[in-house]
Amino acid sequence: MQVFHIRYRNTQGTLMRILNAVSRRGLDLPLVQAQAAERDHSVSLVLEVNPKQMGQLYREWYSIVDVTDVCSSAALREQGDGGPTWTGPHPPASESANGQSARAALA
Repeated sequence: MQVFHIRYRNTQGTLMRILNAVSRRGLDLPLVQAQAAERDHSVSLVLEVNPKQMGQLYREWYSIVDVTDVCSSAALREQGDGGPTWTGPHPPASESANGQSARAALA
């Protein structure tokens, strides 16, 4: 899994052209996150791609006039793979590392 981070100027149809490059290749889009980033906008995509598809996507995204930067990194492993469990339940904020609550420590 690769995470692609694409910065672009927010003009009409730019985000759609970025997403069409992925859908044209029949790739699944398990995660798409678009947001404003300073003057420009950015979108993060999680994709399962091989090196050839990665090169094709880079080439097509850079050919879009309003795309200013494209970079990628390896995605975090899923929970079943032994990766971090950030989405699991968290202890209450008042609980300390040894399991005592703040009120019990004061008593």
